[in-house]
Amino acid sequence: MSAGLNWLKGLKPQQSPVNHREKLRACLGALLGILVSGTLSAWLLGPESLPFLIAPLGASAVLLYAVPASPLAQPWSIMGGNVISALVGIASLHWFASIPVAAAIAVAGAIGLMFALRCLHPPGGAVALTAVLSGPLAVEHSAYFLLLVTLNSGFLLLVALIYNNATKRHYPHQAKPEPNLHKTQDISPSHRIGFTTADLDAVLKEYNQVLDIARDDLENLFLQTEMQAYKRRFGEISCGNIMSRDVISVEYGTLLEEAWPLLLNHHIKALPVVDRARRVIGIVTRFDFMKHANLDAYPGFEEKLRHFVRRTFLVETDKPEVIGQIMTSKALTVNVDTHIVQLVPLLSKHGIHHVPVLDHERRLVGIVTQTDLIAALYRGRLEQKIA
Repeated sequence: MSAGLNWLKGLKPQQSPVNHREKLRACLGALLGILVSGTLSAWLLGPESLPFLIAPLGASAVLLYAVPASPLAQPWSIMGGNVISALVGIASLHWFASIPVAAAIAVAGAIGLMFALRCLHPPGGAVALTAVLSGPLAVEHSAYFLLLVTLNSGFLLLVALIYNNATKRHYPHQAKPEPNLHKTQDISPSHRIGFTTADLDAVLKEYNQVLDIARDDLENLFLQTEMQAYKRRFGEISCGNIMSRDVISVEYGTLLEEAWPLLLNHHIKALPVVDRARRVIGIVTRFDFMKHANLDAYPGFEEKLRHFVRRTFLVETDKPEVIGQIMTSKALTVNVDTHIVQLVPLLSKHGIHHVPVLDHERRLVGIVTQTDLIAALYRGRLEQKIA
């Protein structure tokens, strides 16, 4: 008896992790999608005696608006899956006199073709079944049914493209591989301690089942889980705890010949560029100096650099004179409350060695370097061993 109760309890669905705002977003999207699809399809098809919406479109709406990142909800999945399934359903109805046999063949054939053409879309099975169950109507109006499926799917997809992106859900979902900044065979730094892409591929191959989640999303979730575990192990160590507070900074109008000695004398590689309110408007590095000085060859290296940094005293010149002319305006920054674990993917992804730290008013209060991060992680590891 108890074993049966435990089995029943195991069937209890887990609580959804999404908030009410996301649920409302999905509902409104489905409402708009079905409304627009039905209205436009009825207007184009005209005859009121024939249906202008197919029932499986409701299931497509669930995927496109509730789980837009799903591989089953991508544009080729809905268009290819539904239209191919419609063709299979119509063909089965013509080839098999028995409705149960035609229905079974239609659904199985639709799944097989969707797998083969990489457009698996669960509502496609319902589309194939709908064609068979429509009987003489589908036989007589095969072209109409195929056009109806195409229009319904196309309009629903069009609304999804507009609505999902307008509500900050990137659609269609595209994998964004981590850039190889150094152009070598080494794996990404963010994967060198934890699992690798090859590890995930091996597990998915062994699992051998269709997952309703994009592979890169799954990988990102695992990485976020690892970061959460690191936070728990190292405690709440923020950038504000480890940053250097005596920051050497410059302004937009600081002369190059004044800024370059700051980098040399303080043995630093970057200078945050701030306005009068101490808000960061950019960052300038040694590389920026060398890039704009056209140091692409060793002969005359030092002379080129000295000439570039030296002020010209001319009224008009094509040579940059102030920091604002060579700085990187979109500087990556973090907040004083940002956990140090979040710095690891930030530094590795963008190939940077220093990040300005801002307070809650977006003013510069410090800077964190790779050295600061390594020292903090080392201290945290020592404290774990002592405890």
